[in-house]
Amino acid sequence: MSKRTVENLKTAFAGESQARNKYTFFAQVARKEGWLEVAEAFETAALNEEAHAKVILKLLEGIGDTKANLQAAIEGETYEHESMYPEFLKVAEEEGEDAAAQYFRTVIEVEKDHAKMFADLKKRLENGELLKSKENIKWKCRVCGYIHEGTTPPEVCPLCFHPAKHYKPYKG
Repeated sequence: MSKRTVENLKTAFAGESQARNKYTFFAQVARKEGWLEVAEAFETAALNEEAHAKVILKLLEGIGDTKANLQAAIEGETYEHESMYPEFLKVAEEEGEDAAAQYFRTVIEVEKDHAKMFADLKKRLENGELLKSKENIKWKCRVCGYIHEGTTPPEVCPLCFHPAKHYKPYKG
């Protein structure tokens, strides 16, 4: 794909993604104010913008399998906490923008945590450990709520018949 088209698609992706979030926030305000028709219009537009963004990301070959997506997430979150936000923080501090500086300072820690979370998930996925525990624990089906105890969830939920990937460790 040509360089200009790639840049245009990246710009379009950013615009569609921002519009999706903005419309979601606008819908929340309209719903809170009791304007349900307006809220629903914003929600519909937000879903449309999300669909547009997904098409663009596919064109840019930016959606892979879960392992590739985790790697992309690790790289994105690492860039944010190591480069992007520290630079933004420096500028905000130089310009005396205390509220923005505090935001950047705080969000750096959250982005570090996101990178760590995705790295841990990728490692566990690669090692076949996402659905395994060294000791007996409780596993809860995300679909129907069935609780199973063991080192792994059942291959198929005995209640709703969804596969093991629908289970999560349960501490309740």
